[in-house]
Amino acid sequence: MTPDPAAASSWTEEAVRLIEADANRSADTHLHAFPLPRAWGIDLYLKDESVHPTGSLKHRLARSLFLYGLCNGWIGPGTTIIEASSGSTAVSEAYFARLLGLPFVAVMPASTSPEKIAMIEFYGGRPHLVSDPTTIYQESERLAAKTGGHFMDQFTYAERATDWRGNNNIAESIFQQLREELHPVPAWIVVGAGTGGTSATIGRYLRYRRHHTRLCVVDPENSSFYRGWKQRDPDHATGLSSRIEGIGRPRVEPSFVPAVIDHMIQVPDAASLAAMRHLHRLTGLQTGGSTGTNLWGALQLVAEMRKTGENGSIVTLICDRGDRYAGTYYNDTWLAAQGLDIAPYTAALEKLLT
Repeated sequence: MTPDPAAASSWTEEAVRLIEADANRSADTHLHAFPLPRAWGIDLYLKDESVHPTGSLKHRLARSLFLYGLCNGWIGPGTTIIEASSGSTAVSEAYFARLLGLPFVAVMPASTSPEKIAMIEFYGGRPHLVSDPTTIYQESERLAAKTGGHFMDQFTYAERATDWRGNNNIAESIFQQLREELHPVPAWIVVGAGTGGTSATIGRYLRYRRHHTRLCVVDPENSSFYRGWKQRDPDHATGLSSRIEGIGRPRVEPSFVPAVIDHMIQVPDAASLAAMRHLHRLTGLQTGGSTGTNLWGALQLVAEMRKTGENGSIVTLICDRGDRYAGTYYNDTWLAAQGLDIAPYTAALEKLLT
């Protein structure tokens, strides 16, 4: 049966309206001040992306990807949405698929946390788990071809689906929230890379607005981004999955834009989890491992600024909520099974912050 163009156009118009209305119902995310001694002359802020309706930074990406697909004519009435994801993007895309009444399939590594899998199912999505994380791309393409659906492909389209010039992107939001602070133009913004879309958006925005803020990207063990950036090798691949869900990739993804990055820090997984837990003890904020990676990197920059006598501010992100990792990152038995000893890194944090 040939689709009715007028009906399809009307459906797309309503779908865009629903997504925009959903965004209008959501307030901006909070900017928390991390407790540092005032005498240091350095302010550290954490932008809390966990307060989005689906609980993570990926809510922004999922919204942008759906709008991109709709306005390109790739998504229509009844289109099955397929995504390759380590979890959080799939949770957010399942939310938007349900909003539009579309079927959703998440192709994910079998190691994805049970909490994330349960959330995808809560929003009506169907998890499709694969044992080899490097096959999620091919499996997603296969399922899209089989169902006649649309493979969202966050790893390719993340850097182009978001309007980096403004339009309520995360970079514009950060600078608006800092306007009344002592150091409204931060010395550094620190983010991790999963698709590379967030770092691309922020890096481009900094140049477009002519800010002197530097962009630091932190990368966990096993990830390809750090070596790819350092060696200027866009084809670098480790072939290994990251234990820090949401960031780190076995290959350098198409959305990763190395030229907008000023500095990268490779962070041991145990350091990420030590920082995540330290943040919880210090502030009560329970977050995921990628937030710990961000915080570890940000605090290394704090130490460097102290050493050189530089005053200013640093901004990093709270990527998602810690309740998704009760059985893993907050579980001492799981840490031991993974061979992760966070004690030396916890001691290093305590020394750094005194």
